[in-house]
Amino acid sequence: MAREDNRRDRRERDEAPEFADRLVAINRVSKTVKGGKRFGFAALVVVGDQKGRVGFGKGKAKEVPEAIRKATEQAKRNMFRVALREGRTLHHDMEGRHGAGRVVMRTAPEGTGIIAGGPMRAVFEMLGIKDVVSKSIGSQNPYNMIRATLDGLKKETSPRLVAQRRGKKVADILPKREDAAAAVAEEA
Repeated sequence: MAREDNRRDRRERDEAPEFADRLVAINRVSKTVKGGKRFGFAALVVVGDQKGRVGFGKGKAKEVPEAIRKATEQAKRNMFRVALREGRTLHHDMEGRHGAGRVVMRTAPEGTGIIAGGPMRAVFEMLGIKDVVSKSIGSQNPYNMIRATLDGLKKETSPRLVAQRRGKKVADILPKREDAAAAVAEEA
C-alpha cells in the first residue's frame, strides 16, 4: 500500500510543475546519399517555470515534432534556478560568454520591460524576468547566445547568498538608503 502511494506521489510531483517552453530555432540539415538527399532537423528549445527556473536543450531527429520533443525533454533535465530581485529583474549587472558569443545583462527599473534580442528574449521570458536590458556582442548564433546568457545567469548571486558566504546579515551587505542617496548626490 505504501509503495503504491509513493509511486502516485512521484508521478504527481513529476507532472505538477507546469513548464512553459519556447522554440528558438529549427535547423534543416541534409545528407547526400546514393539515392538523393536525406533530411534531418535540429531544434533548440528553452524551458522555464517563469518563477526563476530555466533550462535549454537541443534535439535532432528525422521529423520536426520529434526533434522538438527531444529538445524539450533535455531542457527539462538541464534546468537550474536563478535568484531574481522582487521576482522581476536581476540582482546585479553581469556578463556571460560562450565561444565567440558575449552578452551583457543589466538590471532595470520597474516598467522597462525586456530589452533583448531573439534567443536572449526567450530565456528571459521563460525565466520570468519582467525588466532587463541586455546586449549581444559577438556571435549571433542562437546556440552560443543562449549558452552565453545562461553562463551569465549562473554567475548571479543574491544578497542572501553573499551574506551567508561571508557570515554576515543581509542588512550589513546591502547599502543603506541614506548612504546610497548621498553617493548619488555627491556624483551629480
